[in-house]
Amino acid sequence: MSGSTIVSVEGREIMSGRWHPGVQAIVKTENGATGIAVCTAGTSIGTHEIPFAYDGGERWRGKGVMKAVNAINEKIAPAIIGMDASKQVQVDRVMLDIGKDVLGGNATGAVSAAVLKAGALSMHIPLYQHIGGANAYILPVPGAGVYSGSDRYGDHTKKSGGKPTIEFTAYDFNTFAEASYALWDIVDRWREELPKKFGTGIGALLNNQMGPIGPGFVKTDEEIWDIMTELICKYGYENKIGIQMDIASDTYFNKETNKFEGLFDSTPRDIDELLVYLIDMPKRWPFVIIEDPLPEDDYEATGEYTRNVDIQVVGDDLFTTNVARVEEGIKFGAANTVLLKVNQIGSISESFDMVNLAYNNGYGVMPCASRGEGVEICDYAIGLHCGSIRGGGTGESGNRFIAIEQELGKNAVFAGKRGLKGKKFL
Repeated sequence: MSGSTIVSVEGREIMSGRWHPGVQAIVKTENGATGIAVCTAGTSIGTHEIPFAYDGGERWRGKGVMKAVNAINEKIAPAIIGMDASKQVQVDRVMLDIGKDVLGGNATGAVSAAVLKAGALSMHIPLYQHIGGANAYILPVPGAGVYSGSDRYGDHTKKSGGKPTIEFTAYDFNTFAEASYALWDIVDRWREELPKKFGTGIGALLNNQMGPIGPGFVKTDEEIWDIMTELICKYGYENKIGIQMDIASDTYFNKETNKFEGLFDSTPRDIDELLVYLIDMPKRWPFVIIEDPLPEDDYEATGEYTRNVDIQVVGDDLFTTNVARVEEGIKFGAANTVLLKVNQIGSISESFDMVNLAYNNGYGVMPCASRGEGVEICDYAIGLHCGSIRGGGTGESGNRFIAIEQELGKNAVFAGKRGLKGKKFL
């Protein structure tokens, strides 16, 4: 046996940060390395994401994951114990041969990520180096979230589930540490400004950076964009910090009226009216990244949008980290960046196949830690040479990036505005 040989695999049901259960996988190797990973569902779930194994019934309102946990303990563990954790593709292939439909994407996703971590630890190298080798030295453009629209404009949109979300994005700085500080500064200004605009009652919502601001505080999202723009200009961050927005437009579509309702304001819009509005947004406010602006299956409309703006257009529900869907999007020129969520597809190796496809066709890749990846998403971003990342600028992820930047020393490079896609950044 080698030191990186897998000697035990265990699955557990845990409470995730999303207020529902997640699957935790623990993979140990012969030399004592332990990789732990979590797989959980997100807020906006594309219909083309790999199905998770749920228990159904009354427990956890049907969202219990003991089926996935049992699949890990009873099916995956016997199949991969004795394999080399440093051979990611080989380990993943064994699980994929059993079938994600049999195991559940939450079971395979958690184990695959845990194997990746165990492999790095067993070889005593950082995770980003295990992923990217000697070329892992570029730190991505980060963001910091400030707004979540969990209550929207009209009864129909109460199903929106916390979209859109909005971040400040710091892109034109010399180092990641400088970008991180700028995000802290602008978010702190934001938290000072909102009570002045909307009264002290908003203070409770600001205990969480992404605290909801819905009807009763603002009449339209444009009020939020105006304040963000005002702060960017007032404190010297013009053309250095911009706005990023995850729209998840499908969550606002009313099939009965064939219109998007409650998105941005109370005005219902059909697809053509929405497209016109979206194209106008970067002309009026300093948007630098727009995610899922149009329906997840409308490659044509997303392609038209991408051609008519000069910023980074990201596909999340549009692509679901799926090679076949990215290939389809490429045909239409839909978006110019793919959001990376390992748990959308169910294994590390499949995710990395998607990354290679994106890069080979001129697309960017933007990792997101919303599915349980945690602070390790920073290592993913650097190991995969990503130009940008959802969030990641402050808190634990910001600390991890700064630690890696210091570890890399003079070899570290902050991607800066070149890390973003779109003519605006050329």
